[in-house]
Amino acid sequence: MRWINPVSLAGHGILGMNRRNVGYIGRYNDRANYPLVDNKLTTKHLAEEMGLAVPRLIDVVETQHEIEEVAETLEGMDEFVAKPAQGSGGKGILVVTGKKEEGYQKASGVVVSLNDVKRHLTNTLSGLHSLGGRNDIAFFEELVNVTPTLADYSHQGVPDIRLIAFQGFPVMGMLRLATRSSDGKANLHQGAIGVGLDIGTGRAIQAVQYDRIVTHHPDTGLDLSDISIPHWHDLLMLAARSFEATELGYLGCDIVIDRDRGPLILELNARPGLSIQIANNAGLLPRLTEIEGMNIRRMALDDRVEYAREHFQSSTGETQLDLVDIDMVDTEEGET
Repeated sequence: MRWINPVSLAGHGILGMNRRNVGYIGRYNDRANYPLVDNKLTTKHLAEEMGLAVPRLIDVVETQHEIEEVAETLEGMDEFVAKPAQGSGGKGILVVTGKKEEGYQKASGVVVSLNDVKRHLTNTLSGLHSLGGRNDIAFFEELVNVTPTLADYSHQGVPDIRLIAFQGFPVMGMLRLATRSSDGKANLHQGAIGVGLDIGTGRAIQAVQYDRIVTHHPDTGLDLSDISIPHWHDLLMLAARSFEATELGYLGCDIVIDRDRGPLILELNARPGLSIQIANNAGLLPRLTEIEGMNIRRMALDDRVEYAREHFQSSTGETQLDLVDIDMVDTEEGET
């Protein structure tokens, strides 16, 4: 295994952490707009106001007193998700997929009691799962019933699609699939699989786990090269519209595809990680600099999406990286 230095990475069009932070996040993301995406509940309300589809909100828990009333909230519910409003990296998310006589069954198959759920909410309010350990609030939302087209590829957890949008152009995409080693979570740092997606078609480019190329899911055994994302144009439109909703120029948009409702925004991120480049075997810089050289003010939303589909396909001649032979430094900071 050989190492590659930062100069060589830049030569391949790889966007590194420092340049991302200063040249893109610092330059194009007004810090005054960070609260719109750093708080998942705020993001949900904003998306609904803009007419963007999100999982249905069930209830909000802000105080310990309200935790004692959770049994009433969950009465008759077999499926739900509990989240911290200010969580990061998938921490503090409780996914319940069924109800047993002895309690609630998680996606992993583990059964937890009502008291376990209350304890989880108490920990959430105390800031155990939040950025910087700040006091937080929790909320319940409906469980997404993933379209069967993608559900079979993931181990227990819900697969989601991360799209990077720059100035309203969707520039790179990745499907994240849970594995046994990631404990059913679609988090690459914990062992989930990242499948690079062709912006033009939504088809798989290649797949990686722990930054190394894989061809089949280690748990389901399915061939990852067969993946093609349904509703692809709708997903790209959601990412493009998220820029207009937040005015964040460099943005990560996480989307799930519900069996009945179609694409839904899970959350938005002002500091999206960089491992998406490994999954796509291509760097972000050529695409970002191309957009920086354009007069985007005259382009309508539909035109931005069509431009991205035409110009950022995997077959556009970008310098490809032989990532099997490159031991890249971890470029993702643990952002979701």
